[in-house]
Amino acid sequence: MSKTSKKYYVVWVGASPGIYESWADCQLQTKGYAGARYKAFATRHEAEEALASPPNAYLRPPAKGARPHPTCSPDKLPSEVVANSLAVDAACSGNPGQMEYRGVHVASGQQVFHFGPVYGTNNIGEFLAIVHGLALMQQRGLDLPLYSDSVNAISWVRQRKCKTKLPRDARTEELYRLIERAEQWLHTHTYTTPILKWETSRWGEIPADFGRK
Repeated sequence: MSKTSKKYYVVWVGASPGIYESWADCQLQTKGYAGARYKAFATRHEAEEALASPPNAYLRPPAKGARPHPTCSPDKLPSEVVANSLAVDAACSGNPGQMEYRGVHVASGQQVFHFGPVYGTNNIGEFLAIVHGLALMQQRGLDLPLYSDSVNAISWVRQRKCKTKLPRDARTEELYRLIERAEQWLHTHTYTTPILKWETSRWGEIPADFGRK
């Protein structure tokens, strides 16, 4: 009996988009998820290229009536924006308050990662989101531009230091450990990913925006 060839499953739309190395893991992300979009590939390289591209490049458009996942449609993007890119953003209920952040693939509008909520500030969330995006793309061998609408967070990343004034206490200890890990990553890794400022005044809200304004 011949050995079954290994496959890599790309999940563009599902509980947690990404690349999975077993059908069971792919099913956990897509089964029962309305509008799920996924496909198997023969090599990791093919899967990584597919994840960095809109799903419609590999799949037929979803059937009419299917509930779409929130997207940023490529035909509505300003011409200056690089469609094959990652956008990150944070949201905070109060400042400080319950903070969360996420990364979204701009061309497809699909959420690539999400973290939180934890107690913190919006600026900290923006900083962590950029570092998370840089680390994730390096791990997956991708080099897409990364957009953030936060001048402070971009500056902090370039300085390799989160310059928050939020007090460190029992309530923020978990967050500070995340900050230290992010700073450590910046000090021990080099990256070529362009970090670009999202021009909200000209382009509208960044695709990773949580839509709570």
